[in-house]
Amino acid sequence: MSSRALTELLHGKGAHADPLACVEDLSADLAARQVAGFPHSIGQLVFHMNYWMEYELRRIRGEKPPYPEHNSESFPPATSPVDAQDWDQLRKQLVILLGEFSELAKSSREELDRQIETVHEGDKKVAGTLEAVLWQMVAHNSYHVGQIALIRRAIGAWPPRAGGDTW
Repeated sequence: MSSRALTELLHGKGAHADPLACVEDLSADLAARQVAGFPHSIGQLVFHMNYWMEYELRRIRGEKPPYPEHNSESFPPATSPVDAQDWDQLRKQLVILLGEFSELAKSSREELDRQIETVHEGDKKVAGTLEAVLWQMVAHNSYHVGQIALIRRAIGAWPPRAGGDTW
């Protein structure tokens, strides 16, 4: 697939919801709201998405970030409420990280085919090129943005101001 397709999917074009549109008009109170049946709030999901994008960017840059022992380490502590300042910072970080991934999606074919060093045994079980890491981020983010959309529906805050499918 093309770099254009990668960039479009990172920003929620086609069948994907736009991650930025799903959070930009949401208050900190709504972002922190826990909904029965959902293990994480929207704020916690954005934290998690940012965590893994930052982790993968570090790997792409040749660093060896520590891999969390448990998935729970990639979420904020449940006892840590999301206040307005935290929420603004999470959204700003999401914009920056998505921008960095969009720029990487425009890389040359040679760069997209570059092998990214593994730092965890699980990394060895999947394709390890830059392009493969980008596609993994598209899938990971799309999954969690879908959860954000469902939570927004559950709390009566769908669609976002920028729009979103309502069927």
